[in-house]
Amino acid sequence: MAIKMKTEVTMRAAAACPTHARADISLRDLTFSIDEPTERGGTNAGPTPTETAVAALIGCTNVIGHKCADSLGVDIGHLDIAAKCTFDRRGVTLEAEIEVPFRRIELTITAHGNASHDALQQVAAEVHKFCPLSKLFTAAGTEIEEIWQLAP
Repeated sequence: MAIKMKTEVTMRAAAACPTHARADISLRDLTFSIDEPTERGGTNAGPTPTETAVAALIGCTNVIGHKCADSLGVDIGHLDIAAKCTFDRRGVTLEAEIEVPFRRIELTITAHGNASHDALQQVAAEVHKFCPLSKLFTAAGTEIEEIWQLAP
């Protein structure tokens, strides 16, 4: 008898926040810090909250990219992913309320497998359908451009 996976789960995280800038996050059996750089009053113990959001998009693109490639039988090998984000800081500086703070994110995804260009683009189309972080940013109004390419 096969075990049916849950379609909805509750994720939990907690944080101790020893300063105005630092949050020491605990989730599952992991701990990590989100912090501001020293020039903004932090201790630079980790990425900022906004950097963490972009890093999460990179991580999600990697995971979902491999799942989609596997389901399609496409060899993408390992991925290198670079992000370039246009971020409107007026909200975090309290200068103005900003509806879309992450204006644009360009992801360059380089695959190191034996996939053809067409197969890689098929993987990209599937990732676009399934990546929850990409959907979150897009729903918030962020323009995301993904450039999927094969390693030279």
